[in-house]
Amino acid sequence: MTQEMNERLKQIRKALDLTQQEFADKLGIARGNISAYEVGKNLPSDAVISLICKIDLSKGKVNEDWLRTGAGEMFLPITRDDEIAKLTTDLFKAEEDSFKTRLILTLSKLDESEWAVLEKIAKELAKDPKKKD
Repeated sequence: MTQEMNERLKQIRKALDLTQQEFADKLGIARGNISAYEVGKNLPSDAVISLICKIDLSKGKVNEDWLRTGAGEMFLPITRDDEIAKLTTDLFKAEEDSFKTRLILTLSKLDESEWAVLEKIAKELAKDPKKKD
């Protein structure tokens, strides 16, 4: 393993503001493994690299090409589907009567005409009050 990959692994963890233990917990591996990877004592297996790149971290998914070679950005852009999946996951974790849950449940019951009214309201709210029409 090159020194660069050690540093990239550490950069990922630091960018996520995680301790070695917290990062290990997210990956489901021992903290000692993270330490050994970061100091260059051990190579992460392809399975561990794949795991690091597949789990959805708070900043998105790690770019495998960047992790292996340093090319590109550390994190892949978060897609619309990723955002929706994260919201859905958060909803399942939230209290049943939380505002988020109640709001999404209410939105799910809207018909097309109600969506049109909501869109009109949203556009009005988005207008800059300092600008004249």
